[in-house]
Amino acid sequence: MTYPEALEWLYGRRRQGERGTGRVRALLARLGHPEEAFRAVHVLGTNGKGSVVAYLEAAFRAQGLPYGAYTSPHLLDFRERIRTHLGQIPEERVVAFAKWAREEAFPEPPGFFDLATALAFQHFKEVGVALAAVGAGGGGEKDATQALSRVALTVITQVGEDHLEALGGSLEAVAREKAGAIREGVPVVTGAEGVGLRVIREVARSRGAPLYLLDPDDPLFALPAPPALRGTFQEQNARLASAALRLLGFPEEAIALGLRTARNPGRLERFRLQGVEVYLDGAHNPPAASALAREFSAYHLLFAAFPRKDVKGVLAHLLPKARSVRYTRAGEGALGRELGEPFFPEPWEALLHAVERAREDGLPVLATGSLYLVGALWDRLTPGPRPGSSLGDR
Repeated sequence: MTYPEALEWLYGRRRQGERGTGRVRALLARLGHPEEAFRAVHVLGTNGKGSVVAYLEAAFRAQGLPYGAYTSPHLLDFRERIRTHLGQIPEERVVAFAKWAREEAFPEPPGFFDLATALAFQHFKEVGVALAAVGAGGGGEKDATQALSRVALTVITQVGEDHLEALGGSLEAVAREKAGAIREGVPVVTGAEGVGLRVIREVARSRGAPLYLLDPDDPLFALPAPPALRGTFQEQNARLASAALRLLGFPEEAIALGLRTARNPGRLERFRLQGVEVYLDGAHNPPAASALAREFSAYHLLFAAFPRKDVKGVLAHLLPKARSVRYTRAGEGALGRELGEPFFPEPWEALLHAVERAREDGLPVLATGSLYLVGALWDRLTPGPRPGSSLGDR
């Protein structure tokens, strides 16, 4: 089996099985319970998970820890999801795992995220990871990452309207799913508000989990250095990560270095093309789109999306500041001309057209709506190392 063949097999499991942790726990049992070999910070929430993991990962690296980081999705290569102090997971490890899993007989065949999560935990054990930052998928108590057994701290960034149908159909149901990941006695750090906070507070109290609420005036949430990631909304993510690191006993020097050196490619990342500023961001739900739009006074919009997302809700936040709009398709199953006109089948063609228009008034181009779009453009705009290389840094 080659690496491309391993990926093809793994991706073929995307729609396999129902949500829940039974299949991943069976996988981990077959692997000898690698989840027991390391401590973890479990990061959940509607938005901001990847950024919080990035800050934690950078601080782990600054402290010289043998660390792990697990995030999803990726921009260009599956291996970006699984990183350690030694770099991205090697291709041969992915191949060996896929070959083993394909030949195993499971009563309930595991799905893609079950397999990816088990692979990450197995790799962490094999390379001697001591502490891992693990980002959940779309869920909470039924997410495969809930199979973690040595959670030292839980971070719930926020609770918003994404994955509503999958997680119960209401904001309170989403909050209960996220809060369901809270462990008995394990501290929780959160930036949630409103309904989300009410539910998290209730569950934390019932499980004896100390709860720390984001407060910029609380020294626990102080920022010892300016966050490296762009966007005013990153302040919340940086404060949550800083609080988590302090609760874990990290020195201020490591926290500050983590904030300054964190990288999360494709999240409000700025480029220049033909003299025009181009911003890439993977905002794919209304709360993320709202936060993103607030960063600009005006822009030329390039947009792609998938049918399972709240496209109207996202565009409601993005269109008011758009001087012009171009729609494109990025990724298998993505929406096409039904998004609107003008429509460009190829993202790069759409970007060049937007840049030509932006040169007339000096406004930036904002490409967003899907990380598949971001990945397609990122690959053309960025020379050199791929995301996650060089010990997790681009």
